[in-house]
Amino acid sequence: MQDLVTVFGGSGFVGTQVVRALARAGLRVRVAVRRTNVAEGLRLLGDVGQIQIVQANIRNPESVARALEGAQACVNLVGVLYEAGRQKFASLHAMGARNVAEAARAAGVTRLVQMSAIGADAQSESKYARTKAEGEAAVREIFPDAVIIRPSIVFGPEDDFFNRFARMATLSPALPLIGGGKTRFQPVYVGDVAQAIARALRDPACAGQTYELGGPAVLTFRELMELVLEETQRRRFLVPLPFAVARAIGGVGDLIAATPVPPPLTTDQVAQLKRDNVANPDLPGLEALGIRPTAIEAVLPSYLYRYRLGGQFAEPPENNPAAQVDESGRTPA
Repeated sequence: MQDLVTVFGGSGFVGTQVVRALARAGLRVRVAVRRTNVAEGLRLLGDVGQIQIVQANIRNPESVARALEGAQACVNLVGVLYEAGRQKFASLHAMGARNVAEAARAAGVTRLVQMSAIGADAQSESKYARTKAEGEAAVREIFPDAVIIRPSIVFGPEDDFFNRFARMATLSPALPLIGGGKTRFQPVYVGDVAQAIARALRDPACAGQTYELGGPAVLTFRELMELVLEETQRRRFLVPLPFAVARAIGGVGDLIAATPVPPPLTTDQVAQLKRDNVANPDLPGLEALGIRPTAIEAVLPSYLYRYRLGGQFAEPPENNPAAQVDESGRTPA
């Protein structure tokens, strides 16, 4: 084992895979998280003593500096999909990214990877996208050699996107097509994103680059919902939902976000859905890092089967009347 890498946000959906990829590459990994109790299991992803868990909050510069002591490299994965309590887009995506970059520079860190997102744009209607762009700008200003990683929607067993709509399909006779379902996405596998981060961190030739990561297929929102229904073996109506109506529903979600219950939709997420989420062909992607993108069809069945009637052992819907819905949206008796 050689260099020490500090990973901020290493206990999350993407972070867990990044920690595993770095450990497999033989690096020592220090995982910096707000709540250490939720990250203890990460130690099992490496050899004895290879993975260390420390407390840090990127809103607190002192704790960030402590987490970077002795580190040669750093990965910042911290981000939120919606605002709740003190977890605000600006404080995490923009100010937090600046705190990490400043502390990394002061600590003599030589390699930094900043996680952003496709659609990061200082002029965007979405606050999420604006603050992601602000974070990129802050990192570039302080640490010009940093690598910026922008994935499309990331899929995998614990993702928030496909699991959310698969759960919805188990409860509702219909799935919404926000904005008519025309928005395009390029879903990318979480394992590929983790490998990309690990390789970009270790390869000096990647310094200063911005990578946009997408999978091998571009699919519309409607096609993604059809895929969810196919994999969960459920027949549900697909109902177009104009952006104005979706925004009203998102307003209710904004109120729910103030509670411990995750909101089904927020106004900012509606704003994000107004723009395609597809990798820019003029920027390097997975192939430039020597990674062959994983097809969504190869992974989705492995975790959406649990949303079928009977889970793994569910019958196909044509053989299972309980999984069918008639024209009125009711399940046949």
